[in-house]
Amino acid sequence: MIADRSNLQKRLDRATGHLETPIAAVDLAAFDDNAAQLVARAGGKPVRVASKSVRCRQLIERALAKPGWHGVMAYTLAEAIWLVREGVTDDVLVAYPTVDRTAIAALTSDPVLAGAITLMVDHAGHLDVVDRVTPPGKRPPVRLCIDLDSSWKPGPMHVGVRRSPVHSAAQASVLARRLVARPGFALVGMMSYEAQIAGVGDAPPRQALRGRAIRLMQSRSYLEIVKRRAEAVAAIRTVLASESGADLEFVNGGGTGSVAATSADPVVTEVTAGSGLYGPTLFDAYRNWRPTPAAFFALSVVRRPAPRIATVLGGGWIASGPAETSRLPQPYLPEGLRFKPDEGAGEVQTPLLGAAADTLRPGDRVWFRHAKAGELCEHVNELQLIDGETAAPAPTYRGEGHAFLG
Repeated sequence: MIADRSNLQKRLDRATGHLETPIAAVDLAAFDDNAAQLVARAGGKPVRVASKSVRCRQLIERALAKPGWHGVMAYTLAEAIWLVREGVTDDVLVAYPTVDRTAIAALTSDPVLAGAITLMVDHAGHLDVVDRVTPPGKRPPVRLCIDLDSSWKPGPMHVGVRRSPVHSAAQASVLARRLVARPGFALVGMMSYEAQIAGVGDAPPRQALRGRAIRLMQSRSYLEIVKRRAEAVAAIRTVLASESGADLEFVNGGGTGSVAATSADPVVTEVTAGSGLYGPTLFDAYRNWRPTPAAFFALSVVRRPAPRIATVLGGGWIASGPAETSRLPQPYLPEGLRFKPDEGAGEVQTPLLGAAADTLRPGDRVWFRHAKAGELCEHVNELQLIDGETAAPAPTYRGEGHAFLG
């Protein structure tokens, strides 16, 4: 689905004209189309919602209500507990290891929570924290998932993010034996997130040579992780079979940028996606699939300091990651606006340059797209869900009083 920018701007303006800026909005038609496209790319394997990239309970529920979507990948244990208690899902995989003693105490005191939530581990020390909070024998079994490092290491190089220290099948086997030997725990899953594939656009604008290099890196990295992931899964299954007679319930992998490729790996049983529902600007740099832009925020023009310059109030909604231009939000509607190079996106005011600036007057709106997905929701208490030319508010995590990393 390709967005018609002119009609999109009219719909957004009409739906939200009665509201004061800043406004954050999600176009439900684009959201639903992206959800369907992600399921189609998953090739029949279930897609787990990456809540970090959505951060709105109503929209997580909307995705989960669609065929092909199942379960949530949360980013903190406290968030996972909240989602289960609110009835959003009974299947949550926490994407990152936790040492939150308060949340661990809640998890280990409630059999319902313990049965619904799986903790991520890459070191036996994570289990020590749980045992110190609630000793084994005084709690229901705690479900565990091993995080396999999916970075590519050709020679002395390290291509990818620095996450788990568990890189080889042998290391996965050693950790699995330690986990299975610990009372009060159940090893049920393995995850491997190939960030250098799922999170790196292979067609960066105006960088043809870099794009070719990225594609070469990704093709070789993919072949390596498919082989190594299969070896790690086999090693863990061997440990489980010999020590407990159990098997892995799931093997999770991928992200929005690699749903199709990761789903093609036969050992992967489910994939994760979230950013693709909103379609932020970082995913404009992908060749195989680009989600339809669905999430936007609007700021009001408050100044016209000179011809071809219009200044909006606010704008410094910068995404996490390396401090570079790709992390800036981008003016999207009307077309033809750009940042002033020596000012960029300012916390209080943002001058915008271009021919389109001459069409703007104080009180007019400029619609932006965020570089990332869920981080948009850290700036507003509610999203306006746009259905045609009407808007309905839906609280963000922040609007419901939660800042899980705040």
